[in-house]
Amino acid sequence: MKIVLEDIPVIREALLPLTFTRPAGLLPAGIGSIADRWTYLIPNAEISFLTADYLQVKYPADETADAIFIPGHLIPTPELAVKVAALQPGEWLQTAAGEIISRSRNLLPDPKETGLEIPAYRLLTDIFRQSKERIAADFDLLTAGRSSQPLSPSCTLIGPADRLFIEEGADVEGAFINTRQGPVYIGRDSEIQECVVLRGPVAIGPKCRVRAGARLLPGVNLGESTRVGGEISNTVFIGYSNKQHDGFLGDAVIGQWCNLGAGCVASNLKNDYSEIRLWSYLQQRFMRTGLQFCGLIMADHCKAGINTMFNTATVVGPGCNIHGAGFPRPYVPAFSDGGAQGITRVIFPKFLATATEMMRHRGLEISEADKSILKHLYETL
Repeated sequence: MKIVLEDIPVIREALLPLTFTRPAGLLPAGIGSIADRWTYLIPNAEISFLTADYLQVKYPADETADAIFIPGHLIPTPELAVKVAALQPGEWLQTAAGEIISRSRNLLPDPKETGLEIPAYRLLTDIFRQSKERIAADFDLLTAGRSSQPLSPSCTLIGPADRLFIEEGADVEGAFINTRQGPVYIGRDSEIQECVVLRGPVAIGPKCRVRAGARLLPGVNLGESTRVGGEISNTVFIGYSNKQHDGFLGDAVIGQWCNLGAGCVASNLKNDYSEIRLWSYLQQRFMRTGLQFCGLIMADHCKAGINTMFNTATVVGPGCNIHGAGFPRPYVPAFSDGGAQGITRVIFPKFLATATEMMRHRGLEISEADKSILKHLYETL
């Protein structure tokens, strides 16, 4: 079965800057991405993506005649997966919001079913706002019928043992784990060092490192090869990024290949407790969110120097290098270098050299497709 996760242009723009470098279907949604969840629920599915032209060099679509086309921002449930797997050519479903899920492009006159209530990402803030719920749902999905590694006697567990799952190869020693409010999932080959506090719901992906004394509070979701320390609350890391030292991060989303230096902090609450406004790429202005808590939204390949301070609800575009005293503006355009004292344009060859070196530190080589995407963004943003 071929599934094409299709970016809806207006939703993709609403999810910028995170969708500058990936389809919406590769945004994290619990223990893995939206695409991963489809493969959990429909094991024989072959996933491809229909997205912006410049991204297709890395994420080509496989549009066969009877492929199932699904808006990439929809987050599948077990009930939806059953309906999707049963679709015959020409049949289609319609969500309560009007999105169409179809098998083939040649649709029958009437939908098979309408008004489906399906979780989705339609705003940037949805990613961290839904984090706790997504982790809990995926925990039940991924651990059913499986056995966890035993917890080391050097650790302290508070709460039910069946809400903790440790994958093979994970090293967990001297940690304090609380599962009373939600599950804790620790991925394969991850390292949880001594005196770490994990308060569920928390998901730690494969090959992560949580440094000694770190406090990971409910809603924290670490993508593959993320390295963290300090205090983190309700924050999603897409993967391969670092925040290894002390400093607070809350109600935030951090892209891939980012590095937050020692002492870096980001506010998630205004001093007057007023409603937060967040930069919208779709509207090209700051928009009301209806939220009291919202922290840092950082796109891929960004760096922040030691002691960098971010104001509440700061949005940072891809490829930025933030440093210096004071607070940078709450919207930092792509490929900016500097901070509160002023910004200049990043020099692309220097930026690419840094990106290449960071990836080599993780044993990976930057691909020609990645270079093409980054060059396109540099020339157009």
